[in-house]
Amino acid sequence: MERGLKIWYVTCILLLTYEQSPVQGEQQVPCYFIFGNSLGDNGNNNGLATRAKANFSPYGIDFPYGPTGRFCNGRTMAGIIAELLGFENYIPSFATASGQDILKGVNYASAPAGIRSESGQQMGARISMDAQLGNHLTTVSRIAAIFRVNNATTNYLSKCIYSVGMGNNDFTNNYFMPQFYPTSHLYTPDQYATVLVNQYSQRLRAFYRLGARKVALFGLGQLGCTPFEMARSCNRKQASCEVETGMVTCIPLSTPCSNRTQYEFWDMLHPTEVVHLIFAGKAYNAQSLSDTYPIYSSPSSTPRKDMIVRTWNSRLKELFIVINKSTDNFFRNC
Repeated sequence: MERGLKIWYVTCILLLTYEQSPVQGEQQVPCYFIFGNSLGDNGNNNGLATRAKANFSPYGIDFPYGPTGRFCNGRTMAGIIAELLGFENYIPSFATASGQDILKGVNYASAPAGIRSESGQQMGARISMDAQLGNHLTTVSRIAAIFRVNNATTNYLSKCIYSVGMGNNDFTNNYFMPQFYPTSHLYTPDQYATVLVNQYSQRLRAFYRLGARKVALFGLGQLGCTPFEMARSCNRKQASCEVETGMVTCIPLSTPCSNRTQYEFWDMLHPTEVVHLIFAGKAYNAQSLSDTYPIYSSPSSTPRKDMIVRTWNSRLKELFIVINKSTDNFFRNC
């Protein structure tokens, strides 16, 4: 009950912030490109041969268009940020984007993609970070064909926002699955984090070469605090929808809890809309260094209009939570 009241209280505060944001105002940037995993996937996995899908009920029970492939009961952080930036429509998935719709941006996120190409392969097909970059190159070529003017595409893309949320699956669907992947035998946790940072840095340089100048990087959450991981310990956390033992996603056509706003998690891995709303508000308004680094707004300033987040290898490593493999340490921050 205390947890539910806390979430309700924080949500009320953020709803006030959300109402004060220029959602109905002028679109603040020309386009918004989204790269990531299941936290941002809005349907790219629907046509793939994979067990990582969410295009069925009860997913989308609180979303205006029903189950679309979003791993949530409602909107995800990417969609909420798009609203805060003034976009009238949600950013389309790469799987469905066509024509001049791509000028507003494209969502490339795919569950359970990672920085490393093999991460998540035990689930079936997925669009890794490398593949998402390849899809973005296709989009850039299509935009260039629309403009047909030298430097027009480069100038246009430099004004867009790029959000990147990668790394979770390189741990949960790679390093912490020694039955499928050798990485935990090849690297210590600290060595593995360094490897990921180096690979991540290379991909971010590729973003730059493709015209990205305003890039927001989202760090990892507390990986051991999801219901899926907590089910392995004595302090089990509940999900809002019904999930079979040992599984991650909701049982198709099952009836979820009615008090979903009091839950942190929708299924065994993915947060509810209310949690997405909280983090979207923090990312957009950026009123403390704990929200964004190095650019943030003081409480007396107006929300910034571009989410430029510059990062270096020394800071980037902090995005990866290096968790000791022992159970006690794995759950120590829950």
